[in-house]
Amino acid sequence: MSEDHVYMTLAEGHEDDTRWAYGTGFEDPLHGVDTTVPEGVDAAGLAATCVALADDALVSAQRLAEWITRAPELEEEVALANIGLDLLGQARLLYSRAGQADGTGRDEDAYAYFRDAADFRNVRLAELPGGDFAFSIVRLLVLSSWRLAHFERLVSHPDPVLSAVAAKGVKELTYHRQYAAEWAVRLGDGTEESHRRMRKAVEQIAPYLGELFTACDVRDEVVAVLRQVTEEAGLPMPAFRPSPGSGRDGEHTEHLAPLLAELQSVARAHPGATW
Repeated sequence: MSEDHVYMTLAEGHEDDTRWAYGTGFEDPLHGVDTTVPEGVDAAGLAATCVALADDALVSAQRLAEWITRAPELEEEVALANIGLDLLGQARLLYSRAGQADGTGRDEDAYAYFRDAADFRNVRLAELPGGDFAFSIVRLLVLSSWRLAHFERLVSHPDPVLSAVAAKGVKELTYHRQYAAEWAVRLGDGTEESHRRMRKAVEQIAPYLGELFTACDVRDEVVAVLRQVTEEAGLPMPAFRPSPGSGRDGEHTEHLAPLLAELQSVARAHPGATW
């Protein structure tokens, strides 16, 4: 199966082909959307969902940004940076919605820069150090597949804002997943060294997979994608082993605090500063 065939197979059901387009343009996804929390929607639950999804995106974007000036090729550096920008855009919208829903009126900066690690609710896979390119590709494949499956369900959420954010995110995440899948096949079915590194990456992420399906039950969809890609790449299917604790409960690895310290340093040193 060629890389183009892998792309076409995974893209089925996503007629809007964003293969070469990072993001989805400059159209405001919330234009004309009523931001009032609908009756019957648990505002606290909505806020918690938005914060968790935003934290996943923010932390993932920060890890992807570490590849700037370090990626194996300039084209991949640009691709990873733009995937990170897509995720950052999702985080901004979700943080803003959380501040509206929980009644605090907090803005995106308050959530991103002025919370400590214990207050973050991202899954732990997102916060692990980047490692080599193979590790980042396997992680991106897993997280984008998982997030895409989650967002496809959220498109029908009764909150119109979360639904609109999810609809925009589906287009972006379809590309993120495809980018990672193509590289996974290329490296897994490449040289002896690239194959060895990919196998190692699969083993490294395995202990963190169980948490994903506690956070959102989309296991069947994600397993189907991972099986398709790993078979084509000649890689083992990662083992889904349960692991104690969850980032959704504020239980993180030792890697999150220093990552946030770097992210938050300027905002905390100069609170309220403007350009």
